[in-house]
Amino acid sequence: MTSEYLHSVRKQFDYYRLLGEKTIDQLNEDDLFWQYNEESNSIAIIVNHLWGNMKSRWTDFLVTDGEKEWRNRELEFEPVLKTKDELLRKWNDGWNCLFEALNSINPENFDIKVYIRNQEHSIPDAINRQLAHYAYHVGQIVYVGRMIKGKDWKSLSIPKGRSSEFSREKFAKGKHQGHFSDDLK
Repeated sequence: MTSEYLHSVRKQFDYYRLLGEKTIDQLNEDDLFWQYNEESNSIAIIVNHLWGNMKSRWTDFLVTDGEKEWRNRELEFEPVLKTKDELLRKWNDGWNCLFEALNSINPENFDIKVYIRNQEHSIPDAINRQLAHYAYHVGQIVYVGRMIKGKDWKSLSIPKGRSSEFSREKFAKGKHQGHFSDDLK
């Protein structure tokens, strides 16, 4: 059960990472810093927040509180990233930290308790909490990217108006093992 759960969440984290990357790939550098208004977040700000959260939550995941003293959450929502290269470095650094932490979990330590903001969590609860948080923010990244690209947006899943065609193709293949990330174009 432990290994099946960890394998499943890795695939889900991979899926959301891929959605974000496929969105970022469609955008030019200026697009990454576009804000609808002063109160909204650009993709760069969302990425910076994800990075800060990932570094805080997943660094020494099994032994320290997920809200690190060195984290400056308020700064995560400021326009501190200036280039696409900077954005991609933070994006990759955050995800790498997450996957390293997941790789440190095994049957011997799976039942320990971890803490986030001094609140006790089982390992599955802590992981699920972060999976939901990252899916939420990656959804924002995709939505902003789609707004920016308009009619030039390349769908990341089933293109509008092609659901029937997509289903016919899927069912024509017969039953198979796969993952929803296999559906990304």
